[in-house]
Amino acid sequence: MKVKNKFIAATVQAAPVFLSKDKTIKKVISLMNQAAKNKADLVVFPEAFIPTYPFWPKDLGFGPVKKTTMDLHMELHKNSVEVPGSDTKKIGSAAKKAGINVIIGVNEKEGGTLYNTILYFSNKGKLIGRHRKLMSIDSEKCIWGNGTSEDLKVFDTEIGKVSGLFCYEHHLTLAKYALYQKGEQIHASLWGGHGFVKDTMDFACKQYAFEGQSFVIISAIHITKDMIPDSFPLKEETLWDYPGGSGIINPRGQYIAGPVFDKEEILYAEIDLEQIIRAKSVIDCSGHFSRPDIFNFEIKDN
Repeated sequence: MKVKNKFIAATVQAAPVFLSKDKTIKKVISLMNQAAKNKADLVVFPEAFIPTYPFWPKDLGFGPVKKTTMDLHMELHKNSVEVPGSDTKKIGSAAKKAGINVIIGVNEKEGGTLYNTILYFSNKGKLIGRHRKLMSIDSEKCIWGNGTSEDLKVFDTEIGKVSGLFCYEHHLTLAKYALYQKGEQIHASLWGGHGFVKDTMDFACKQYAFEGQSFVIISAIHITKDMIPDSFPLKEETLWDYPGGSGIINPRGQYIAGPVFDKEEILYAEIDLEQIIRAKSVIDCSGHFSRPDIFNFEIKDN
């Protein structure tokens, strides 16, 4: 496959249409088309963007309040995405029409289980792969199942070797190294946009880019209380502190776009894959700077 050495990447910072799969997909397609009109070859969307990250308290005990959390889980499941299915066909068709590669976070449903999943679409409209979050944190465990070794893949595309992780997976050290070892060049870093992880998002993504000698494209949700319908039963019980923090970082760990906070925006930057070789001439974490004579790393297959 012939690979472009230079291309334009776009990262979306936006809010989903809260808990509405169909309306959020329409928004995704509109933003995708906007990025394509601005000459982007790749657009990245945030974590769990379809139909929303579960911002609300997820386990509030028993009794009437517990019934509310279960009702919300049912609503989230109803608006989640089957992979593959009619929703992935819509996104793929739109990607093909726009001629753009798309990486997007969705709530994926398989039977009665939900997964926090990254989907990868080529500019030909093909769903080329997915990544299910390997390890959820805190109360996310009340919502999502865990991925497996099948979810540690790097995909060959016309814009290079692409993969990604969610938020605190960037502290899952061996998962990071697995992607480094597989030759990842473009890393999608998807976040819910929580205010309390603003600093963490910044240093984790800069470290990832520097350590792995890759471009990191950060996409985070920005959502505020006034975007939430008054009919949402836990609106007042939820802290709506999601300023975002999206940006694009080069293999030296430097921002070349963003970070941006407190607004919806699409950021753009030119990706020059030759910069990866410059970075690796100093530190190649899976090559001359790895010492395989001392260390051994194995990914356990299913």
